[in-house]
Amino acid sequence: MQPTLLILAAGMASRYGSLKQIQKFGPSGETIIDYSIYDAISAGFGKIVFIIRENFAADFKEIFEPKLKGRVAVDFVYQEMDAFLDGHTVPADRTKPWGTAHAVLCAKNAINEPFAVINADDFYGTDAFVKMAEFLNNGCKPNVYSVVGYELGKTISEHGSVSRGVCEVSADGNLAAINERTKIYPENGQIVYEEADGSKHPLAANTPVSMNFWGFHPSVFELSQGLFSEFLEKNSSNPKSEFFITIVADEFTRRGIGTVKVIPTSAKWFGVTYKEDAPGVQASLSALVENGEYPDNLWK
Repeated sequence: MQPTLLILAAGMASRYGSLKQIQKFGPSGETIIDYSIYDAISAGFGKIVFIIRENFAADFKEIFEPKLKGRVAVDFVYQEMDAFLDGHTVPADRTKPWGTAHAVLCAKNAINEPFAVINADDFYGTDAFVKMAEFLNNGCKPNVYSVVGYELGKTISEHGSVSRGVCEVSADGNLAAINERTKIYPENGQIVYEEADGSKHPLAANTPVSMNFWGFHPSVFELSQGLFSEFLEKNSSNPKSEFFITIVADEFTRRGIGTVKVIPTSAKWFGVTYKEDAPGVQASLSALVENGEYPDNLWK
């Protein structure tokens, strides 16, 4: 059974200011998602599942269904705030989805095989997809998940702070712990993360971080549903609380349920956190095309 790629595209892009998931960056009008799907198909993935909001489903289907028809199976799943609430209610002042792990949970009925999870607005590179496909085909088990580890210094935006899952890796290459740092940025020649109280702490440029490229067995859905219930008991009244994938991965290892293999890559990440990032993304994609790593029209 071929693995599935789950693309998280339900975010509202509050910092970016528009629906960046479908902005055209490639020389023939490709989105960043197009490059991820192209790499995934080349690596042997057999199905693409989009997690989106129902209110922009028509835009996504119009863009992706025609170009992917006959190339790979495609499904669309909606992340809505009232899903999997287990009796809790959505706070009246909450405007954003519950977070990335809730988005994954919303795909529970669409995926029955080992699968990878990525963000819609991040470019991950061919190497990461090849390595992830190898893991999903040969190493993924109910008690063995994975995450691609990028070097922090190759994932920073020049235009503002970023959120990263900072990884602690054991001697045998497994995830020992992961901490979600929501405000990381360069300052005075070094990289720092800032706590809610304003305190700042340095991070080495080669620190492995998660860019939300995960490899999961379908067993993760049952685990996530239980953890989301626990999360809601503590956070349902907080309009800004988020149920991150990092929470699931950390509890998976901390409770001794299984291990998360860290798949290293030295690839340079790029993405669009801010509008000012867009020209750099376009330039990076153009350079990859000129170097022959991608055709100038992915779906021709």
